[in-house]
Amino acid sequence: EVLFFPSRPCCIEALLAEAAEPGAPARPCPCPLPSGDTALSRLVRRVLSARRSLDLCLFSFSCPQLARVVQLLHRRGVRVRLVTDAQYMGLHGSQIGRLRHAGIQVRHDQHSGYMHHKFAIVDRRMLITGSLNWTTQAIQSNRENVLVVEDAEYVKAFQEEFERIWEEYNPANYSFFP
Repeated sequence: EVLFFPSRPCCIEALLAEAAEPGAPARPCPCPLPSGDTALSRLVRRVLSARRSLDLCLFSFSCPQLARVVQLLHRRGVRVRLVTDAQYMGLHGSQIGRLRHAGIQVRHDQHSGYMHHKFAIVDRRMLITGSLNWTTQAIQSNRENVLVVEDAEYVKAFQEEFERIWEEYNPANYSFFP
């Protein structure tokens, strides 16, 4: 599947409610945003399909809607791990602190250069990658792309890259004094 952004603003409350309580009756959302099929809602559905694991490698993460999706998965028992860029995780609006506070494992780089990847791996079977940072600006305003693939060869390559970075950014390996 290919998703192109910008995506018009949309309400994802029904998607979140269904993911939180499968089979529960739908509750109408009082917000003025339309619901419907958008690039954002399709991305959210793909991420919410996680049952066992969600590995995120994101340069910038400031979209509150996507943070709620990730927190919901964590509360549901999905193992969530996030690798991000140290410089961008502390910017105003970043959702990284919120995710850490919720108990989600987060690691970040410790050296110069950006951790500039933008990909997610769902249940070690689905790769979500492209130019999209998980920011409201990128989703609503930027020309961005996302490619969703379930090809084992591509998933394996990205999973190996995630594991390599995850271990490299392990705080136990940091060297503070040369």
